Amino acid sequence: MTIWLLIVILIASVAALGLRQGAIRVGFSFVGILMGALLAAPLAKLIKPLIGIFGVKSPILLWAVPPVVGFILVSVLFKVCAAVAHQKVEVFYKYKAGDLRLALWERLNHRLGLCLGLLNGVAYLVLIVFGINAFSYWTVQLATTENEPLTVRLLNRMGNDLQSTGFSKVARSVDSLQPSYYEVADLTGLIFNNPLLEARLSRYPAFLGLAERQELLDIAADTEFTNLRVRGESFKNLLDHPRMQAILGNPELLNTIKDTVVTNLTDLQTFLDTGRSPKYESEKILGRWRFEVNSAFSALRRARPTITANEMQRIKRWMASAFEKTVLIATTEKQAFVKNLPSLKIPAPNAPPAPSTQNLSGKWDETGGKYLFSFPGNDLVATLDGGRLSMSSEGMSLVFVHED
Repeated sequence: MTIWLLIVILIASVAALGLRQGAIRVGFSFVGILMGALLAAPLAKLIKPLIGIFGVKSPILLWAVPPVVGFILVSVLFKVCAAVAHQKVEVFYKYKAGDLRLALWERLNHRLGLCLGLLNGVAYLVLIVFGINAFSYWTVQLATTENEPLTVRLLNRMGNDLQSTGFSKVARSVDSLQPSYYEVADLTGLIFNNPLLEARLSRYPAFLGLAERQELLDIAADTEFTNLRVRGESFKNLLDHPRMQAILGNPELLNTIKDTVVTNLTDLQTFLDTGRSPKYESEKILGRWRFEVNSAFSALRRARPTITANEMQRIKRWMASAFEKTVLIATTEKQAFVKNLPSLKIPAPNAPPAPSTQNLSGKWDETGGKYLFSFPGNDLVATLDGGRLSMSSEGMSLVFVHED
């Protein structure tokens, strides 16, 4: 068992060091360990900006390194104080107390140092076990292939050993991390190991606006990255992909994703399990809406009852082709996007093909039981009836149905 091996090596090493250094230095070190553990988190808030100055952009390093640096700084401060105190006591017994008292002091100092060294070893063990548990909780769920680096595989092995030996209880006893840390890890592991859930995840109301960020649009359209996911590539290789690096290198986007996930964690888990969002289901406009050719064509027929059969067939074929990929998106931030929207003017017979489609972005708002969509140069009033969203523009009715 890796944990038992770690315990033996750590306790033996620290005990031997305590025997060599003596009680004063080891005693100060023990207090330094306790104070370092207590002050690591507060100091991390001050150290994190300094770490960023040196070019560190990895969110993992920016989260993990500052508290470690804070712990080391506090420990070093106590070790310096210990060296000064030890020197003063040593000078006294060596030059002023006499040989007998010096011999008695040295024996007491080293033996007591050995005992205190064991105490230091236990303190270090608790902190190391906490760190292993915190990191392996993620890696065990995400780093599941044999292609992972040796350090990650060793961390996974130690994390599993923590559970099997019961030392995970020790880690939890000193755990100061928020419950959301582990809940997000569970959620990430669930999605990573079930790629089919990504389709449902993209429809979650709170993520609709995020999905329109260019970095996320790029990664969704990248067939190479998609193939890596389908093949079950290692998590490290996925993180090293340029598309993922573009996301990881954008602190503002990462913070937005984190805040969105944490504030919607319970509702998101329910949505992934059931496809329903109790938090947002009362706002019916939210989601992706697909252009509905049959309903739009029926509205056109009602508006033009004298249209000939040939003309109807021509217009219907045009609608089916032109609006095949047209989608309207309404987000929780009251943003609105229309993607792949063609010209709304019905082409004349034998007219040349219409120009390419366009993408619009704007805002939506609810007023008087209806919805106002504001796009550059055009405001549209829509009604929601029976699961269909209807609006008119340039004399043509646009009808959308919600994508489940």
